[in-house]
Amino acid sequence: MHPDDVVSARVLSDLAEGLAARGYAVEARPSNRAWDDRAGAFPLRERWHEVAFHRVFRPAWKQASASGRLLNAAWMIAAWSALGLSREPPDVLVVGTDPVLAVLVAAVVRRLRPSVKIAHWCFDVYPEAPIAEGMLAADGAAARLIKAALTPAYRACDLIADLGPCMRELLDAYGHQARPVTLTPWALSEPTEVVKADPETRRALFGDARLGLLYAGTFGRAHSHEDILALGRLLRGDGVGLCFGVRGNRAAALEAEVRPDDTNVRFAGFAPEAELTKRLGAADVHLASLRQDWTGIVVPSKFFGSLAIGRPVIFSGSRKSSIARWIEEHGVGWVLDASSLESVAADLRRLASAPGELGEMQARCHRVYRERFSREAVIGRWDEEIKALLAKR
Repeated sequence: MHPDDVVSARVLSDLAEGLAARGYAVEARPSNRAWDDRAGAFPLRERWHEVAFHRVFRPAWKQASASGRLLNAAWMIAAWSALGLSREPPDVLVVGTDPVLAVLVAAVVRRLRPSVKIAHWCFDVYPEAPIAEGMLAADGAAARLIKAALTPAYRACDLIADLGPCMRELLDAYGHQARPVTLTPWALSEPTEVVKADPETRRALFGDARLGLLYAGTFGRAHSHEDILALGRLLRGDGVGLCFGVRGNRAAALEAEVRPDDTNVRFAGFAPEAELTKRLGAADVHLASLRQDWTGIVVPSKFFGSLAIGRPVIFSGSRKSSIARWIEEHGVGWVLDASSLESVAADLRRLASAPGELGEMQARCHRVYRERFSREAVIGRWDEEIKALLAKR
């Protein structure tokens, strides 16, 4: 949490701040060390935006090593489980998914303090993630052991907040009886109106293209590029440019797949946060992807950032994914696969010559974000869910 700058840390800090502003006494118990070990140790006690930070001391085990991550996870899970022995336990305990298996805390606290209401906000699903990554065998002993430990933990929860219907389907397989609710992460930047393109940034990314498509952010093992490059090739010579401003463990593989005749495809450096809104606003349409076997395990947060600045999204992934469902439900983009390549390309050619239609679509994206996915909207739903939990005590 604060002052770390990763997305989940920022969102959880925003949630704590937002609930405190609504009158809750909020106490945060993160580790006293940064996620990447470079910032040293944070103060054990601090008050920030009416949130009381009581940080847990953690030894300086390196997150970069597998053994360090496991030791850190075990240490934090043990420390949080001790809340069950507290003389003044919380009324509601909210547990995230960092470190992995953090939800195991729920089983311990439920046994020691049955009156505490437990909410789990699931940002990714484990061990399904390492199984999809190829690190664990789906039917292996390690995966079975982890699932056996997680089953009573999920069943100890009173509320499980997922990031979308596809994630809920994976969590429901554990047979929990918790109230399911979808509570999505919001964008880190929430402009009050549709962001207009900065001409200089746009030229740097897309040259003189009439329509610019941007893939910005992390490009890792969960992401795919095949259909996106195929779309770009269909649009060569139509005034549509693609730009990738990415980093991650598959960014080099993506760049290697671009051919000399892909003249409408460009690459840009990864934008620092101070320049991110200008970078995102330079494009007309944004790109996102998720491999089929990662459906439900994670939900790409860039989708919410795109809508927040007023940009439709071309999503390359399963039609069963939450993002695909939201795109079709709200009309905020396109779902891209082998069967839709031609129709998506045709729509983009039309938009390249119809700035008025594109502007209407961008305004709809911004409106949908403010009503459905914004920080104010989601924290408001958290407020309602917590009040419902307290009413059951």
